Amino acid sequence: MLAGVRRTGPLEWEVPVGFVPGMRVPGKFFLSDALSGTLEEGAVSQLANVATMPGIVKYSLAMPDIHWGYGFPIGGVAAFSRNEGVISPGGVGFDINCGVRVLTTPLSVESLQRKQELLERLFSAVPTGVGARSSLRLSERELEGMLASGARWAIEKGYGMAQDIVRCEQKGCMEEADPSAVSAKARQRGMPQSGTLGSGNHFLEIQAVREIYNPDAARAFGVAMGQICIMIHCGSRGLGHQVCTDHLRLLEAATKKYRITLPDRQLACAPLDSPEGRAYFGAMAASANYAWANRQVIMHSVRNVLENMYGIAHQEMHLVYDVAHNVAKFEEHVVDGKRMQVCVHRKGATRAFGPGSPDLPVEYESTGQPVIIPGSMGTSSFLLQGTAIAMEKTFGSTCHGAGRVMSRTKAKKSLTGKQVRESLGRRGILIRAPHDAAIADEAPEVYKPSDEVVRVVHELGISRLVARLEPLAVIKG
Repeated sequence: MLAGVRRTGPLEWEVPVGFVPGMRVPGKFFLSDALSGTLEEGAVSQLANVATMPGIVKYSLAMPDIHWGYGFPIGGVAAFSRNEGVISPGGVGFDINCGVRVLTTPLSVESLQRKQELLERLFSAVPTGVGARSSLRLSERELEGMLASGARWAIEKGYGMAQDIVRCEQKGCMEEADPSAVSAKARQRGMPQSGTLGSGNHFLEIQAVREIYNPDAARAFGVAMGQICIMIHCGSRGLGHQVCTDHLRLLEAATKKYRITLPDRQLACAPLDSPEGRAYFGAMAASANYAWANRQVIMHSVRNVLENMYGIAHQEMHLVYDVAHNVAKFEEHVVDGKRMQVCVHRKGATRAFGPGSPDLPVEYESTGQPVIIPGSMGTSSFLLQGTAIAMEKTFGSTCHGAGRVMSRTKAKKSLTGKQVRESLGRRGILIRAPHDAAIADEAPEVYKPSDEVVRVVHELGISRLVARLEPLAVIKG
């Protein structure tokens, strides 16, 4: 482990104040010995740098999928006081509200027929890859509706059912959205991309439930052994990326204007109540809404395919939950024994609210929030539940995935898409992508083992295992 970093528990590590000059709070990250070899010195430095930001409370945190990112480490969580804190695009990321949802079906592994045909039909129904264009023809007014209302807009337009909304984090809409803070260029990029999967680590996966760890929670979530589920992972596409780019420039100027001293210009920020801070928050919330609407439209297309192929009614396919990975939100948490409102930045981290928390559907009040941790194409994904421990220790947060250990450039040099396709095929996993390079980028070998990352958060108690889902067929962006 790095010099100066202290072990405070079997799975907990502390970066003390003073690790870098100007730290206001300690850093804390969660990691097993098995994962320690994947820890990057740069990611720990970023964790410490975040601790220098004005108004940060309690800790600068990182989950076991920690790796180097822009400004904040990916896997990073930080909360800032409402009155003295700041907001930073580096704490959210370029793919605003990149997130994941799980759809259950009445199909079982035994009854799943024509798997290759299903994969092809889904690939045709959901535009995929860099620059993928939607079959939707949005007007300016409709785009405005997406930005303002999120998943609710999609459902009002016929892309889903009313009950889907309550199964989305924050009911699929941040009411603080300010579409006027979204630039014309961002709108131009977002207009043709609604209902598209995109590229990078985005995917649509046909999965089978292979293991149940908590039968009561699994029953509440509507999942059962051998059941076929569909997992959708994507975000706000080019619109969110452009919003981040636009506001980074504004906040770099604001950092100087408000005389905020930072160790890394990638942490550019502004006070939460400043004009620049409010503008970024409003644009970010609008981008998050676009992402929720995007995933809702994709899920509707998936339901249509399953209905046409297998005669399954839409009402028989239930959304378990939709979680956001890259977002900043105002929440109430207990800090040093006092309940206060904070702006929680989660950058490659998942909300994991415990039982009885606000914003949970009635059916999940006793279990806690469903937490979805996707695997890496050839590895298992996991369904977990949020806990009271997460509320106490991590601002109700947990990991968001496996975490990369190899850059996309290195992956392309080390592997070919054909090799990965054949390797997965030998295990019975089908794969579809716009081209082979997209497959090599996201090979299972370029990620930490998802089961070990999930074991850490389970043993820490910041989320608890409910079910394991195994990939049967994958569409990669």
